[in-house]
Formats: sequence, C-alpha cells, structure tokens
Amino acid sequence: MKTFLKGKNTEVIINTEGPVIIIGESINPTRRKRLVTTLQENDFTYVFELAENQIRAGADVLDVNVGFPGVDDVRLLPDVVVAIGEKFDIPLCLDSPNPKAIEAALKVSAGKCLINSVNGKEESMTALLPVARDFGAAIIGLCMDDEGITNDPEKRLAIAEKIIERAVRTGLRAEDVIIDPLAMAVSAEPQACIIAAETIRLIHQKLGHNITMGASNISFGLPNREDINSAFMAIAIMNGLTCPIANPEKIAGLVHATDLVLGRDDYAIRFIEHYQSTL
Repeated sequence: MKTFLKGKNTEVIINTEGPVIIIGESINPTRRKRLVTTLQENDFTYVFELAENQIRAGADVLDVNVGFPGVDDVRLLPDVVVAIGEKFDIPLCLDSPNPKAIEAALKVSAGKCLINSVNGKEESMTALLPVARDFGAAIIGLCMDDEGITNDPEKRLAIAEKIIERAVRTGLRAEDVIIDPLAMAVSAEPQACIIAAETIRLIHQKLGHNITMGASNISFGLPNREDINSAFMAIAIMNGLTCPIANPEKIAGLVHATDLVLGRDDYAIRFIEHYQSTL
C-alpha cells in the first residue's frame, strides 16, 4: 500500500514495501526552550534551522508542532506552515491536539499534509476525519480509544480497523490512513516493546497499512537511549514499520542499514550515498 504526501513540487511515497520514510520530529517545543522563546517572539529563525538540519540529515517529511502553554496555535501553526513552505519544498505533518489549528494550517498549506493525529475516540474521529477529507490530507490513526490504551495487540488492531473503517466511510481513501500502534516506555511496562512489535506485525499482515510511531518513546526515562531506540527500531522495521517519527540526525544511519539488510537497497546505493553525505 502506498501513501502519497506532497510539498509544493515534491512528492514522498510511503510504501509498505519500503524503503523507510523518516518523519523529522525536531520542530517541537517539548524540551526545546529556545523554540518556545523564539516562537513567542514570532521569530522563525530557529524553526528554519531545525528544518534545514533535519532535511540535510535525511528527513523526508517534517512534523510541525508549535504547542506550548498559552500559545494561540490557531494563529501560530498556519504562520509556521507558511514560513516553512516558503523556504523548503517538503511535505509536512501537522501535529496538534487542536482540530481548529489543524484546519487553519491545512487552509494555507501548499501540498498534501499528514495530520498527527486521530484516535479511536468518537470525539476525535468526528472532529478530524471530515477535515482530512475536505482538504485531501492523510491521517495518523492512534491505537487508543475511549477505554484508553490497551496492552492487548489484538485489541489495538481492532481500534486500527475501526479508525480505517470510519475514515473510509467519511470519504478518505484507505491508503491515506497511517496507523500508530503506540510504543510506550519500557521502563514503566516491561512488555511495552513486545506489545508494540506484535501490534505492528498484526497491522502489517492483516491490514496492510503504512505504520508510524514516535521512535524514542520506548526509551523514556532510561540512560543510553539511542542504543535502546536503535535496537527496537530495527525490530519494528522488520515487522512492518514504514515511517517513524524521529530525529533523522540520530536514526538515519540505522534506517538505511536496516533497509539494506532487508534487501530494499540494491547494491547498497542509498546506504553509501547516506554515508558519504555524513563525511
């Protein structure tokens, strides 16, 4: 299954057969005080720096999150989307819990965006699926619903099926629903990685949809996080993960190496090109 995203002129194809697409996570005020400060001043210089660094490191899509306490994201998210679109030709993933901010950003976006995110709660599906349909956007569907987050992979699969069915009934194309199986912190739930990997496998085999997740969620609260993230990411890609949300400066090498060993990079061309770009 293929999901198409677009910038002004560029097109990115997320394909269940690979190669892996990286959604850059760094335009997010969480743990970035400088980003909060500059956004409060309506200064997008640091946003541009984060965007450029991620694109250079291998990001195919940029996640854009401007959420922090007191922000008017209905105003700010569209402003940032326009500013990024004027300097960079890359598809965007619009990341906000506020449906009005998402809709405002879609109105000014030059391409086909990805919405991060919808979940299985009735309120979420009602608010965002019609917006995605009306603006021709793709969505990320989180495997959680009104009962919260289950540790049963089969139940997470059922939530994914519900979101996909509802999206199609609303008027979206099935391929425009990317599923997030939810990777939780292994420090709090020892089986978290096994649960996530099994959910990925089930979604890949039974539904055939593209799959995303926050690449660093599983290592939260632990030391040496990059090694943990790398170990799990290779397992997740093997099971069907196609477009992780991650810092490309930390994950691109692993992604290219995993694509290579899975037979998705003939003659190691992409792996070698990435390696040479880091010299």
